[in-house]
Amino acid sequence: MGSLTTLCYIENENSYLMMHRTKKKKDVNKDKWIGVGGHFLENETPEECLLREVKEETGLTLTAWRFRGLVTFISDTGVTEYMCLYTANQFEGEIGQCVEGDLEWIKKEDVLQLNIWEGDKIFFRLMNEEHPFFSLKLCYEGDQLVEAVLDGKRLNM
Repeated sequence: MGSLTTLCYIENENSYLMMHRTKKKKDVNKDKWIGVGGHFLENETPEECLLREVKEETGLTLTAWRFRGLVTFISDTGVTEYMCLYTANQFEGEIGQCVEGDLEWIKKEDVLQLNIWEGDKIFFRLMNEEHPFFSLKLCYEGDQLVEAVLDGKRLNM
């Protein structure tokens, strides 16, 4: 069985809150830019995980969010991850220090210029196009995206 995670892109004035993963030693996301989120705790719902992880990593309390899709990551390391992808556009509180990386507001049009995973570019496009709820399968060999399947249909790479 794979691991279950959440990932959230918090939106504010045409920007996403992005985390530059620079602080953890053994980090599969080292030096990459990603959203905020993490692994489910036992008996947690996706929403409970989302709210807890966002609060832990940013200090913010989400007050409005949308479940955008389910992303299945398959890697040649043998680890499969099922990720619940969210966006959120309302929150309370102040952004605090994060132990896992540096948080920065990045304009949506600039996100694709960052060092992000190749497959993330696909779900940013789907989110920006207001695509209805989707299931996206991303297969990696190392850092290389080798296959992408959207709602059961293989995408041309």
